[in-house]
Amino acid sequence: METTFHIVEHQDLTFMRICIFGAGAVGSHFAVRLALAGHDVSCVMRGPHLEAVKAKGLTLRVDNAEFSARVRASDDPAALGPQDIVISTLKATGLRSLAAGLRPLLCDDTAVVFAQNGIPWWYDIGLPPDQPPPPDLAFLDPGGPLRAAVSPQRIVGGVIFSSNEIAAPGIVVNDSPERNMLLVGECDDRAGERIQRLRTALDGALIQSPAVPRIREAIWTKLISNMSVSVLCMLTAKTARAAVEDPALQDVVSRMLDEAQSIARSCYPDATRGSGAAPIHRPSLLQDYERGRPMEIDALVRAPQAFARAAGLVTPTLDVFAALAICRARDKGLYQDKAI
Repeated sequence: METTFHIVEHQDLTFMRICIFGAGAVGSHFAVRLALAGHDVSCVMRGPHLEAVKAKGLTLRVDNAEFSARVRASDDPAALGPQDIVISTLKATGLRSLAAGLRPLLCDDTAVVFAQNGIPWWYDIGLPPDQPPPPDLAFLDPGGPLRAAVSPQRIVGGVIFSSNEIAAPGIVVNDSPERNMLLVGECDDRAGERIQRLRTALDGALIQSPAVPRIREAIWTKLISNMSVSVLCMLTAKTARAAVEDPALQDVVSRMLDEAQSIARSCYPDATRGSGAAPIHRPSLLQDYERGRPMEIDALVRAPQAFARAAGLVTPTLDVFAALAICRARDKGLYQDKAI
C-alpha cells in the first residue's frame, strides 16, 4: 500500500479545506495523507512539533518508507481561516482548547469531527430513540464549554484505528501500516452527503473509512479494547501485544475483555471485541503516563463504569483497573478525580 502512496490531483467534488485540530501523532499522520491527496490541510499544534513543521513540513514514516508534506500550521486557529471540515484529534483531556479556539475555523456548514478514544462528551446529543439512554455524562464536559461552542448540527463522531507515535518534532511513525482507519458518522446516525463526501476524502488519502450504520456502536467496539488492554499497558508498561500474550496476564485480560464486552452489549447487543493480533505498540494512555501528560481516564474508564452501574452490571476487574489507574495517574499529578 505505502509504495504506491503519491500526490494526486484533487477534484472539485472531493477537494476540501481540512483542519486537524490538535495534530499530535495520529493527527499529524492523517494530515500528511490528506495533504498528499490534494486537500488544503492546516494544523493546530504547538511547541517543538509546530516549530519543526513550520521549518521543514511534516514527515510520516511507515515501515521503510517516508512521506513528507507541507501544511499550514499554527498554535492560533485564527491564523488558519475558515474550513470545510475540522477534525479534532485532541485527547478528551484537551478538548477545552478546541472549545476556546474553534470559532475562527467555522463557516455556516463546517462539520466538526470528534475523533477520540473513549466515550465522547456528545454521546447523548442526537441519540436515536431506539437506542438506550446513557447515564449522566456531564463530567466529560464540566461546565459545558463544548456544548456552548459546538452546535449539534456540526457534530460528527469519529473512531480511529491507527497506531502512531511522534519520533521527533515534525516526524511521526505509523506502527500499523495495514490498519489505518477513521470511521465517521453523524451524531444522529442519519446518512447524508456530508458523511459520504468526508468518507470519499479519507478513502482517497488511504485512510480507510467504511460505512458504519451506528457510530456509537463503533465507539463501543473500539472501547472494549481501550478500557482493557490500554489500561493494562499503562499499569504494566508493556506494549499491547506483550500484555495480551504474557501468560501471567492472560486470565486477567480475558476477564477484563468479558466485562468490557458486557457493558458494550448493554447498549448494543451485537457489539463485540475486535479480532486480530494486538499491535506491537505502546498505547497513548501509556505514552501519556510516561511523558507526564494529562490522562484520558474519565473517557476510557470512568464513563464505562457509569454505563455498567446504570445497567446493573458487576465489573470487579474493571473496578480494580480503574482504581489502580486513577491512583497512578493522580499520584503523578496527571489526573484529578471528578464526581460521577
